[in-house]
Amino acid sequence: MAQTFTRYPTISLAAEHLAMAHLLRRNILTYKAPPNNEGYDLICIHPDPRRSSKQVRVQVKSRMATDSDRGFPVKSASLDAFDYLIAVFLNVGYFYSRRKKHGCEAGQKAPQFYTLPASFIRKHHNATSSWEKVRTRGLNLEPYEGTGGIEQIARVLKIEYPSKTEPQGGA
Repeated sequence: MAQTFTRYPTISLAAEHLAMAHLLRRNILTYKAPPNNEGYDLICIHPDPRRSSKQVRVQVKSRMATDSDRGFPVKSASLDAFDYLIAVFLNVGYFYSRRKKHGCEAGQKAPQFYTLPASFIRKHHNATSSWEKVRTRGLNLEPYEGTGGIEQIARVLKIEYPSKTEPQGGA
């Protein structure tokens, strides 16, 4: 039986907005690139233009299925077009496994995301198939998970962690 591919543009867009929200939450000024922009989806800069003019280009890849193979396609031609890739596993439900018989919704769980440097993507990129996938199953992604991964971008842009400052004069 041939595998069918399902596309949900709204759900894919959710991955970009989820990544963007976590970057913004960390005080990383983030702009969405135009749709179908080649090589990256988000641009990140320091929120104070006087502090840094450096930018970080971010590609966002998503997987909708909770039971996905934890891989995502990346074309060889785009490997030098981004600085980081945020892999978002949306975990919408079961689409492939035997557990699907309990209903797609049975597989719902919280999204997970990993901020992977371009060097990691190049190292694990498999160009031998037409899909040119990066497979993450079995790899230790813990250093790149969630907000810990976002910190990499904050360090590159030299953005201090947000904090309240005490008022002058001892109020």
